Amino acid sequence: MSLVHTVLLQFKEDAAPETVKEPYILSIKGGRDNSAEGMQGGITHGFVVEFATAADRDYYAKNDPAHLAYAASLRALVTKAVVVDFADGVY
Repeated sequence: MSLVHTVLLQFKEDAAPETVKEPYILSIKGGRDNSAEGMQGGITHGFVVEFATAADRDYYAKNDPAHLAYAASLRALVTKAVVVDFADGVY
């Protein structure tokens, strides 16, 4: 079963364009592990965040205040994290 959570916003008329900006995340998917292969090494959840460019990814990882705050809030709950970035189709 799939569930989609949609957030719709209307910014104030006086919201500065440099504050609102274009969204730089193309898509986010995630969920609890359900693999039958038994090779998870303790990992229980996975998330895939897709960006158009490496610069967008770098901003998300190093500068985005919302992402940095969320990551900090998870530190007390997470015992292991593995992060892998790749360009689709580049082997």
